[in-house]
Amino acid sequence: MKANQANSVNPPHKASRRLLPGGAFFLLGVLLTGIWFHKQPNNAVATAGLAAPTQRMLSELPAPVGIRFYSLLTENNDSASLRDFASRVSTLLDALQAGSAGKIQITRINTANEANRTAAGTDGLQAFNLDKGDACFLGLTIASGKNKEAFARLQPEWEPALEYDLARAISRVGAAAAPPKPAPEIAKPSPEIITSINRLIPDVAATPVATANQIFHDDFMKQCGEAGAEMEAQINAAQQKVVQAQENGSEAELEAAKKNLSEVQLAQADKVRQIAARLQIQMAVFQRMKSSVTNTVH
Repeated sequence: MKANQANSVNPPHKASRRLLPGGAFFLLGVLLTGIWFHKQPNNAVATAGLAAPTQRMLSELPAPVGIRFYSLLTENNDSASLRDFASRVSTLLDALQAGSAGKIQITRINTANEANRTAAGTDGLQAFNLDKGDACFLGLTIASGKNKEAFARLQPEWEPALEYDLARAISRVGAAAAPPKPAPEIAKPSPEIITSINRLIPDVAATPVATANQIFHDDFMKQCGEAGAEMEAQINAAQQKVVQAQENGSEAELEAAKKNLSEVQLAQADKVRQIAARLQIQMAVFQRMKSSVTNTVH
């Protein structure tokens, strides 16, 4: 990334949403355990704590980072669900700031006036709902020194991966002059990670990083949908045991059924955390592979 140029990060293609209907009950289970994901795909922003990789990144952040969060929405132009999503993004930003030991400072721009709309456009954000009246903006910029990245438009379907995307962007712009030593799984990626990258992106050298990130995100959403279908069946079975135990009136049986339900939810939540962590590793390894190819060519 050029030091004086803001990069724009775009969400996964809307077609990805077709992959997720089976995952609604899956994400419901994760909500009940009080961890990273919420009831449905558009409610997945964490409110009960950040993932361990995000916490580790925040603890090692080498330089102060400023985040400008634009939520220029109106009741006439935007749905209540979008405003709820914006509120959850704000909650996630609070968690990131709290975990940074003061290194992350957040500026919120919430008043939908012309001056703020102009500022949002200047910062590289994407206007929407122009056909309904005044332009709306929902996005943010992350900056440290001369480094800057823009999330041009935040959308609910992006929510499952938003924490990881924000963490990576914060890490990039806040990186010290000397890049930190990569994590072992990135410095020496497993054959399985290399194979998965080559399967998704056969021509590393010819594929731009932005395109690769889009491909990885689409694959992530697909895997979440598959995990959701599996979770739906397991949650339904576990919930049925709870219902049966309640009908039987056995306190011990009911406690055992509730414990089983909780264990199923925790196991599936961990599975999605692993999928999200794998996405993070894939993107980092791809960039190293591409850099290596580029340096070899030159």
